[in-house]
Amino acid sequence: MKDLVYYSTRGDSRSVSAAEAIVNGIAADGGLYVPSFIPQITTPLTALAALSYQELAQEIMQLYLPDFSAAELQLAISQAYDEKFATPAIAPLVNHAGTYFLELFHGPTLAFKDMALSILPHLLRIAAQKCGLQQEVVILTATSGDTGKAALAGFANVSGTKIIVFFPEHGVSPVQKRQMVTQEGDNTYVVGIEGNFDDAQSGVKAIFADEKLRAKMASSGYIFSSANSINIGRLIPQIVYYFYAYLRLLARGEIKEGQAINFAVPTGNFGNILAAYYAGCMGLPIAKLICASNTNKVLFDFFSTGVYNKERKFHVTMSPSMDILISSNLERLLYHASGEDSQWVKKQMQALHNQGRYSIPAPVQKALSDFVGGYATEAETGSAIKSVYEQSNYLIDPHTAVAYAVVQKYRTAAKDATPTVVVATASPYKFAKDVLTSIDGKYKNYDDFTLLQEMEQLTVQALPQAIKELEKKPVLHTKVCEKDEMRQIVENILGL
Repeated sequence: MKDLVYYSTRGDSRSVSAAEAIVNGIAADGGLYVPSFIPQITTPLTALAALSYQELAQEIMQLYLPDFSAAELQLAISQAYDEKFATPAIAPLVNHAGTYFLELFHGPTLAFKDMALSILPHLLRIAAQKCGLQQEVVILTATSGDTGKAALAGFANVSGTKIIVFFPEHGVSPVQKRQMVTQEGDNTYVVGIEGNFDDAQSGVKAIFADEKLRAKMASSGYIFSSANSINIGRLIPQIVYYFYAYLRLLARGEIKEGQAINFAVPTGNFGNILAAYYAGCMGLPIAKLICASNTNKVLFDFFSTGVYNKERKFHVTMSPSMDILISSNLERLLYHASGEDSQWVKKQMQALHNQGRYSIPAPVQKALSDFVGGYATEAETGSAIKSVYEQSNYLIDPHTAVAYAVVQKYRTAAKDATPTVVVATASPYKFAKDVLTSIDGKYKNYDDFTLLQEMEQLTVQALPQAIKELEKKPVLHTKVCEKDEMRQIVENILGL
């Protein structure tokens, strides 16, 4: 078997190692790195079911990182998935309101981004050593709410790195914003932009593609990398928890080996559900991947019609991490679904940039048959939060509620009784006002931090320590810029 290497989705014929792909973050031609083949799981699922989360991560990730030694990877995993997670299970699978929820919010920043961003700094450090890098690595990231804090927490005070996070100033929850602007660390920089997440993401991509800036940075001893899910080092760790969820069901005897299940994933930038797709390609028995959107239903329309069109009204919703019109990781799926036709992918990305839309032919659309698109309105999202709470005294955040609402509609329409896991992507404590107001309108005028105490009384989910300390932490980052000032901000921070 050939060694697994990485290629750009847009046709650059040069292959790179896993270490190079992680350090670069994005390919030189603007494409995203994809593996030369998707490795297969050969160990029986019943044997994998006996493994801890850390042991399973070693089994899965080693297949994608062949240039990392077993000892290097084991060290990174042990440093990532340790006591910083509130439960030894790391990603518990629970059953409430007749539905399985995969809880991915027990990390230090209370969102699923911790699952990958707890390990990425360690992978990047090892990768930089393998590549013989002497430069300081500048992590440049756009966030719709959760990635920013998780990346800041992961890279804070990591030697040889600086991290710059751009977020939509008026497009994240109060708790999400507070988590970022209070971040400590001499190497951390947080900047709000007057615009939405797509503006921040497009600005970051443009900075990455700016060859003059790269040259300027190189002469000053800097190199760019990314903590967004465009970085393959973010995507690979996410594959693990889809296997883990399936294996929990298998170990409990709730499914039989080989029985297929559905996953419902609240989706914005498409990285989380793409990791599930990779898991399925590796041999995990998955029937349907239910792609759940909020009112910004660009992905629902894409899977329904085969047309991706970002030229539409942008909605600010109670699920801000999904308020996205350009789903970057969809590019990777198009690459695989088109039979690895990188020139075709490049044309679609150019069309998206120039005309704001592209359409896919029938054969590619057919290759996406494992996906089902669905969306939930704001009213349906609120109703889902209330319904789950009233049935089981269990609180879910608005993103998870979108997926739950979509699952209910899908089950009814498709008459599909397949066991389904809803991916719970954030703690309800991060969205206290929207969660509690959905349950009872009396909470509408409460202060956000007062609501945290109310939430603790309503449920057995204790107020997480990270949230408890948040209100009293001093604000350290106050910079706000226009979207066309992002490059200058980066140059100022780096003293270029």
